Amino acid sequence: MELAAATREDVETLAEYWHALATEMEPYSDLNEIAYDDAEPAEAGFERLLDSEETEIYLLVADGDEIGYLLLREGDHPSRTYSEYLDLVDLYVAPDHRDSGHGSDALDAVERLARDRGVDYVEVSCEWVNDGARRFYEDNGFEPKQVTYARRVD
Repeated sequence: MELAAATREDVETLAEYWHALATEMEPYSDLNEIAYDDAEPAEAGFERLLDSEETEIYLLVADGDEIGYLLLREGDHPSRTYSEYLDLVDLYVAPDHRDSGHGSDALDAVERLARDRGVDYVEVSCEWVNDGARRFYEDNGFEPKQVTYARRVD
């Protein structure tokens, strides 16, 4: 598995992957409810993300096939000793390619990017009740660091 930098030609594919990921996340919280039924509205968002200097998007490629994507954002906490980090905002592996090590390979690739950039750590979040995701990240060496709470504003 390798990472291939996404381009504007990949926007439709990225939106489809995102929509699949977002759809999988809906059952975990009513705050995850998707506002539309297809991936097309997400295309404009990916165009903005590709234009942003704050984010990077990669397609996951295995044996010449695109099998998913990941979205990264750099950040820092200047008051901390370990201040520089990469935030793994999204990681999606298509269902037909799961349980084959591709997700773990993607995490290893992100760690190499982080090391090459000199950042101190990689962070990722997932839904608290998504036991599979939590187990996956913990099995790949991630440790729980904090809990994010959300409160809906009506």
